[in-house]
Amino acid sequence: MAAPTQSSNPAAAAALVAGLAAVAVLPAAVAVAQVSSRVKLTQAAVGAPVAALFGVGALLLARRALRRSERTLGRAGGEGAARAGRVLGVIGLCLAASGAIAVGFYALLVHYQ
Repeated sequence: MAAPTQSSNPAAAAALVAGLAAVAVLPAAVAVAQVSSRVKLTQAAVGAPVAALFGVGALLLARRALRRSERTLGRAGGEGAARAGRVLGVIGLCLAASGAIAVGFYALLVHYQ
C-alpha cells in the first residue's frame, strides 16, 4: 500500500489556510487602524465580514476534506489539517462576531458622546 501524497486531499490544506486567514484578518485590521492615521477603528470593522467569509470557507473546505477522507477510507489523508481548519474556522467566526459587536458598540459610544 502506497503512502498518500500531499496533493491527494487539497481541500484539507485549503481549509487550514482559510482558517488561519479567518483568525488573522480582524487583528490585522485593528493593527492597521492603530498604526495608520488615515484608517479609523470603526473602519476596521471591514475585517469582520472578511473574517466571517474565511471562517465559513474553512468550515466548508474542512467538511469536503473529511468527507473525501471518509470515502477513501483514510487513504486521501489530511484529517488533521481538516480538523485544524475546522477549529480555526470556528474561532474565526467567533472573532468576527465579537469584533463586529465591539466595533458596533464603539461606534455608538463615539456617535452619542
